[in-house]
Amino acid sequence: MSKEFNVGDWCWHAHQATPCRIIERQEIWGTVTYRIWLAAKDAVVRARQQDLTELECVQPTVEHILHSVASAKLLDALEDNLLLAPIQSSVVPLPHQLYALNRAMSRDRIRYLLADEVGLGKTIEAGLILRELKLRGMVKRVLVVSPKGLVRQWQAEMRLHFGEELRFIEASDLAAFRAWRDDSTQSEDNIWRMHDQVICSLDSVKPVESRRGWSLEQLANYNRERFEDLVSAGWDLVIIDESHRMGGSTDQVARYKLGAALAESAPYLLLLSATPHQGKSDQFLRLMQLLDRDSFPDESGIVQERVQPFVIRSEKRLAIDAEGQPLFKPRSTRLQAVSWQAKHAAQKQLYESVTDYVRHGYNQAMAAKQRHIGFLMILMQRLVTSSTAAIRATLERRQALLDAPELQAGLFDLSETDEWAELDGQSQLDAALHTSGWAQEKSEVDMLLELAKETERQGADAKAEALLELIYKLQQEENDPELKVLVFTEFVPTQAMLADYLESRGFSVALLNGGMDLEARTKAQKAFSQDVRIMISTDAGGEGLNLQFCHVIVNFDMPWNPMRLEQRIGRVDRIGQPHIVRAINFVLADTVEYRVRDVLEQKLALIADEFGVDKAADVMDSVEVEPLFDELFVQGLQNPSDIEQECEEVIDQVREKVTTYHKENDLLTEDHTLEADDARKWRDHPAQFWLERAITAGLAGRGGSTSRQGDAWQINWMDGSESPHACFDARTAEQNPELEWVTLEDPRARAVIGDLPRFVAGQPLPTVTVNGLPNTVQGVWSLWEISLSAGNSSSQFNRKRFLPVFVMDDGRSFVPTAKRIWDLLLTESVEIHPTADVENAVTLFEASSKAAQSQGEQLFNELLEEHRSWLSEERNRATYSFESRQQAIGRIGLPAVREYRRKRLQAEHDNRMADLRDAETCLPDMNAVLLLRIGQSGRTDS
Repeated sequence: MSKEFNVGDWCWHAHQATPCRIIERQEIWGTVTYRIWLAAKDAVVRARQQDLTELECVQPTVEHILHSVASAKLLDALEDNLLLAPIQSSVVPLPHQLYALNRAMSRDRIRYLLADEVGLGKTIEAGLILRELKLRGMVKRVLVVSPKGLVRQWQAEMRLHFGEELRFIEASDLAAFRAWRDDSTQSEDNIWRMHDQVICSLDSVKPVESRRGWSLEQLANYNRERFEDLVSAGWDLVIIDESHRMGGSTDQVARYKLGAALAESAPYLLLLSATPHQGKSDQFLRLMQLLDRDSFPDESGIVQERVQPFVIRSEKRLAIDAEGQPLFKPRSTRLQAVSWQAKHAAQKQLYESVTDYVRHGYNQAMAAKQRHIGFLMILMQRLVTSSTAAIRATLERRQALLDAPELQAGLFDLSETDEWAELDGQSQLDAALHTSGWAQEKSEVDMLLELAKETERQGADAKAEALLELIYKLQQEENDPELKVLVFTEFVPTQAMLADYLESRGFSVALLNGGMDLEARTKAQKAFSQDVRIMISTDAGGEGLNLQFCHVIVNFDMPWNPMRLEQRIGRVDRIGQPHIVRAINFVLADTVEYRVRDVLEQKLALIADEFGVDKAADVMDSVEVEPLFDELFVQGLQNPSDIEQECEEVIDQVREKVTTYHKENDLLTEDHTLEADDARKWRDHPAQFWLERAITAGLAGRGGSTSRQGDAWQINWMDGSESPHACFDARTAEQNPELEWVTLEDPRARAVIGDLPRFVAGQPLPTVTVNGLPNTVQGVWSLWEISLSAGNSSSQFNRKRFLPVFVMDDGRSFVPTAKRIWDLLLTESVEIHPTADVENAVTLFEASSKAAQSQGEQLFNELLEEHRSWLSEERNRATYSFESRQQAIGRIGLPAVREYRRKRLQAEHDNRMADLRDAETCLPDMNAVLLLRIGQSGRTDS
């Protein structure tokens, strides 16, 4: 028969496997029940008498000890800002990326602008923060919003480096979902809630106020599906790439409305931009308001000391690798003029004829204010310099559309210039072809098409021949007959022509373009990394590529915007490139394009030297400057004699933008040192071992079980689920992709780690021998949880740390020995002796508690300082916001409205300050997790 307990007694709850205290005894109808307090969970529950056992009858097992010390080690490291993402991801971060992760996780308010300079891997930094938040159990639902051209890059990098899948939702998915929902009994009416990790393009989800030919109902349905449902889908983390485009010219611009709504919809927010300021204070203010409206109520808040806490930024010139060496190597770039020869007479005539057609068409477009025709003419000029195949295929498509007017759409729903600039050349062409023409265009197109076909029949393409000669020459220069070459073109017909041309001459070729899905792209990239010699890619195909195994790139045709050229070269000139990158840029000699490009590149190089930047593209936004270069080349075509002057005017604008960038750089940049050692230490961090030890030792006593089979574990979890083949560390997971990789992201793992026991006075002390510990070390080792709680239940602030204590049998206490024993318990074998110290349990507990109080005071004071720092920061934010908003209200003209808003603001401020005053009251707490007697001699009862 079970022993009866009295109120105040400590006993052991068998099912909960923890000490508990009787707070009420009840006997009714012959049955005794108890209301008990579970110390470990700080919870009051009811229990039957047969569930309770005397403390003296219970002794921890080795598994109990190992679970306690490993779980506490992991929880303590997390409270001390242990970074899990570098350990539990396949990526080993570089020093500047580790700095970004450390900065981001150093505050409770994870809302930052990641503003590293171009090429430093902001996507990787965002991925590290995403993983860290997931591993800590802080995030489940993630939304990434990016320009359409960067969607594939995000998907590829998240999958490759972090094993994270982002579901791309586009317009066709919305239509399919709508039809499926209408045809089924499915209750879910929001597609955005159906996936936990989603990526979408920025302009596909911004709200629309009007659209030609649409009814109010159509507009409402469009905005509900794309904007309202997206914002209300319950995201934990929102990441916005190229976020400076969210600033908008006013707060009424659709992109800003989208950004503001998303910023309010999620507790965690990351904005990514290498060029966030762009010399426009009002746009930068709106960007910072997305992060924290209270800290930036108006432009007076845009000062260094207020901006820097929200900005994480590193510069390329300071970036180093894990060995402390400069991250980027020099680059060799040259412009190669391809000369016309006699056999290319037809091609030259075609170029001149198309150029005349473009001049005429562009002038017609400007006179009639038909911007869309102007865009088409720009594309026609780029096509004829790309290849005869490209202009011929386009003229055929244009001819078909001009022959069938009913097929012509009214051109683009692209309402903003930067939406056009974000498209790659092939996508621009596909949009622009479907637009109306002018009276005589049909006959001009017919004539040009015949000329293009005749040119193709003659078979000689000047640039294709030059490419073949260049490849052979590069093989000799590099002494590498298997040299890999990446070739870029804007247009798919040029890509197809080049593939046929090179394959017919014995070269293996892989193709990439925007029409390929992620699987096909991955397959092509893998082929190029292995046996294929030449990869030919369009701009859309090249998005997201990491091709460090190749260091030679040929730009077969040249986008007019030099920033787009940098994006291409960036596919090989990346972090991890071991060679000097060679970039050769083809341009046809004796053309306007060559003259403009030659002058432009010289002047851009001078600007780079003047401002000490690697290249102007590093500090400029490609989309913003695209119209500058379009206009420059068009003016060059119209007035060839004025090219020098036109270039100078554009360069003046570029210089102004670079000057502004440098001026505003101080606003963003914070001095910090990058440490190579910090990056290296994560490769072999023991946290993965602690996790394995805690789970494999802890599950048996909590209704689960584990067994090892080679490199894999079979795990039966507490909730009844199974992991038949699992591992805990990154290397094993990488080498054995078939295994389930268990990380702290798994709620089942977190449940085991978080279920720490309590040790109370009177509980028997197990006597243990720890391998590796000298026999002279004898006494009581204990582990204590030191915690701070403040505030009320609605806004509670909690912090905890763990403290090891060792008290020798002679009463002396040694801190280093206590830490050493904790480490040895995790790494060495532990033996429990048959007899436990029961008689002296209370005395030894009290002695250890006294030592813990003495040593734990400093730890608690550190927690207290953290809390007071947080309080101070919150008060400053609240006061600054209140005063700024009060001044704004004072400018309201209507007295009644002014007075109403003042009262409402004052009430909000008073409530907020009351919460902060409440949080000043801090409650310390100290609880034992485990007590062990180390060694057998020296016991008072021996």
